[in-house]
Formats: sequence, structure tokens, C-alpha cells
Amino acid sequence: MRTLIYVPIIHTSADLGSLSKNVSKMGIKELGEKVWEEHLITVDAFWRTIVDYFEGIEVKDMKIYQDGMVGEDDVGKLMVESGALAGSKNHELVLNLMNRGALLVKTEDYKLVKDERDKLLSITEDKSLIQKLIAFLKYKMVKDRLLKQRNEYIAGRIDKTLGPDERGVLFIGAYHNLKCRLPKDIRITEIKDADKIREYHQLLPFCNKKKKRFEELSKYLTSRVEV
Repeated sequence: MRTLIYVPIIHTSADLGSLSKNVSKMGIKELGEKVWEEHLITVDAFWRTIVDYFEGIEVKDMKIYQDGMVGEDDVGKLMVESGALAGSKNHELVLNLMNRGALLVKTEDYKLVKDERDKLLSITEDKSLIQKLIAFLKYKMVKDRLLKQRNEYIAGRIDKTLGPDERGVLFIGAYHNLKCRLPKDIRITEIKDADKIREYHQLLPFCNKKKKRFEELSKYLTSRVEV
């Protein structure tokens, strides 16, 4: 049977490339410096639990499917190395797995990824409030369609490239809904609950009002992986 380790991820600023600087500014502006810093500490601890999990398993010949990965072979490796050099915990881990014999697979369609990134850039880079609002509304109109198209493409790539009895790992943003799109003959092991990660994100702006639940979710995110 084909098997897939499903890793719903929290993006760090370093994962976002050209969006990184503006996203950090927006985070501090909307949440306040103290909450933003605590969020970064939680995200860092989350990634340590993921790294610890993979240090304990054999990964040789495991296929790696990665959120936003539009290349493979030399191009893919260059993208991963570039992300790791920029400080991406996700790409640092992927590079570690590749060095241990895992195989990076082209996971996403370039045009779909570029379309989404261009629209997000418009929101963060436009100067005036009116321009930002127009860019936001344009993105909102196509957001669900783009996410659905990306999910369908990723599920198709996994189905085509993960052979009988092969093992794979998918690092994917928690807001993607891929599990229901994957073939039934793939056994999925989800090492963190995507629903809880999404809830953490949704409560982040209200962390002081929903303090108890937010702290529970933060503790879950930073706890050891138990599967």
C-alpha cells in the first residue's frame, strides 16, 4: 500500500519570499509587537517538534511533496537551498531529508502558484488604502477557486508519482484541504491536526479574549508528535 505522512504546516516569514517583509509589518501592526513575538516563538517550537519527528524515522527513497514547489531535480534543489538559506524551517527540514536520501517531487503548477502570489503581493505592496482594498477584493473573488485548483493539481501529482508500496511526505499549508482528494489506496498519517492549526490561526487576533483555548492550542502545536 502507498503511504503518505501528512504534515499541515505553519508558514514562517522566511517561507514567503518577497512577501516576508510586508507580512511581518502587517503582523506587528495588527497584533501588536508582544503577541507577534509570542506567535513567532510558538511557530519556531512547532517546527522543532516536526524536525524531531523526522529525525526518528528512516527517509531514504521517501518522496517529498512540498507546498509551493514548482520544480524538481536541480531546479527544485536550488529552490530548497535558497529557502533554507533565507531561514525557512520548512526548507531546512526538506534539505535535511534530501541529504538523507529522500527525493523531492515537483508538487505544484507554476501558473497557479504565481497567480496567487501576484495577487497577495498587490495587497501588501499597493500604496493607498483604496488600492489595497481593490487588490483584496480581487483576491477574495478568486481565492477559493485558486485553492481548489491547487489542491486538485497536488492530489493528481501525488497519485501519478507515488508508486505502489512507496512512501511519501507532504508538507502543506493548514488551509489546504487535500486529504479528501487523495486516492483511497493511499494510507495517510497526519502528524499534526490541521483543524487545530487553523483554529490557532483564527484565534490569533483574539488571543487575549480567548486566552484559555488559545493557550491549549499553542501547547498542542508545540507538543511532541505522537502518532
